[in-house]
Amino acid sequence: MAMTPDVHARDLRYFVAVAEELHFTRAAERLYVSQPALSKQIRALERQLGTELLRRDRHGVALTAAGEALLPHARAVLAAWAAGADAVEAAKAAQRATLTVGMSTSPGRGGLLPAIRSRFTAAHPDVTVRLRQSNWEDPTAGLAGQAVDAAFVWLPLPDEERYDWVVVAREARLVALPETHPLAARAELDFAELLDEPFLALPPGAGVLRDHWLALDARAGRPARIGAEIAGAEETYEALVAGLGICLVAAGNAPLISLGGVVTRPVSGVGPSRYALAWRREAGGRPLVRAYAEACRETVGP
Repeated sequence: MAMTPDVHARDLRYFVAVAEELHFTRAAERLYVSQPALSKQIRALERQLGTELLRRDRHGVALTAAGEALLPHARAVLAAWAAGADAVEAAKAAQRATLTVGMSTSPGRGGLLPAIRSRFTAAHPDVTVRLRQSNWEDPTAGLAGQAVDAAFVWLPLPDEERYDWVVVAREARLVALPETHPLAARAELDFAELLDEPFLALPPGAGVLRDHWLALDARAGRPARIGAEIAGAEETYEALVAGLGICLVAAGNAPLISLGGVVTRPVSGVGPSRYALAWRREAGGRPLVRAYAEACRETVGP
């Protein structure tokens, strides 16, 4: 009898799982489907083939002669289909490999980011590097939601055990204030003088990164006064000019907000900020992610 032509790979995958487990519930768990859905699919396959493949009784599940005959061929079809899918993926990758890199702030950092990019592109001329800007509501700049392959981020990261990173810059944290602020006349400030000032804060979802820019570790347990929440450089500038609060800012980001009406000053009593290229641990084995991280290490140097 000729085999029905419209048997789906899914049906064969279900059949192979039951044939290997000889147990419908275990096979359903392995396939992440419900046991009734699996039974229904197997019965439909048996109807299509016009014969019983599996015999079910109170002792369990056993292959019929037809099931035994089908099993090696079902495995071969699934293996061939997997190989075909792999070949398609490889062809797509060879045709146009793309590495998507997220970032939440995008100044060149003294030519550092362009240098990383040109070093990577020189070694991988066929790869398109796509930069994806995100606002400060996502401290992972797209990594957490898998929208990007790697991202330039500020440490610390929420759920940091999910990520690996290489630090590309350590920058002093400055304090940004409206130029009309009484403390703006001073050349340098101590963080202890700022404890009662209202601060601009990242959205609560930024978690540990919000705490870092509020310098909670330098407040000896005193809560920060929040003047306003900000999720981008323009909002920060507007809030500063409006006198809603002051904020800490990485030295490399100071030009983004040091526009008319806002000044930045060195501040003692707080440690530096760390800017890093980060990636999800499970993506660390991807050759392009590894290569981009390596370009960062080589550009930054020891």
